[in-house]
Amino acid sequence: MTPAITVRNVAKTYVEGNLEVAALCGVDMDVHAGEIAILVGPSGSGKTTLLSIMGCILKASSGSVRIAGEEVAHLPESQLSRVRIDNIGFVFQGFNLFPTLTAAENVELMLRLKGIAKAPARERAWELLEQVGLASKSEALPANLSGGQKQRVAIARALAGDPRIILADEPTAALDWESGQTVMEMLCGLAHNFGRAVVIVTHDPRVIEFADRTIRIEDGMVAEDERETLAPMELVAAQQAEPVWAVQ
Repeated sequence: MTPAITVRNVAKTYVEGNLEVAALCGVDMDVHAGEIAILVGPSGSGKTTLLSIMGCILKASSGSVRIAGEEVAHLPESQLSRVRIDNIGFVFQGFNLFPTLTAAENVELMLRLKGIAKAPARERAWELLEQVGLASKSEALPANLSGGQKQRVAIARALAGDPRIILADEPTAALDWESGQTVMEMLCGLAHNFGRAVVIVTHDPRVIEFADRTIRIEDGMVAEDERETLAPMELVAAQQAEPVWAVQ
């Protein structure tokens, strides 16, 4: 089965004045449907750069990146936007919610980007918030939500496009551990129950217990890739899961 994400010999170099700084150096990686892959490593090792390239936010300087089998490394931005909307949901440390929009409106916005009309988008946004336990907060502004509630809204928004891939950058960093554990359980449910490929960048050691794979990045390269034992039938079941709108 085609991996959800395929990265081959990817390099990324930033130019700072007369200096060139290598952020990634020949990274190879596959991420499959139904697994939680966690990227760890020291600050500045290239983890977030790699996540951003997999999310079609940054372009690699060289190498190949395939999303659901489609080569994206050299696509123009107009087409990268389509790839992101069609395939990828993002969850960020800072939540990235629009402060003047309610929880429901933040989720609805992603649905409208998918071309869904206002009325069904509104109804679907409410359903997603209900599934993450926030139906009662649908009309609340982000300023009136706790950190854990904001992150659950962000997960509902990430799910709005029914993406194959969820990319999360430090999703528990701004949360107490009870809220962080709830967020991680949701992300695990997306992978193991609904066949999403989930990639998480973290410095939080407590998150590692949720990993199917722990990939250590050092100096822009994959230094270690450890896979937990996953029963073959479990992985197949996750890969074949029907698309859903919600997390139970």
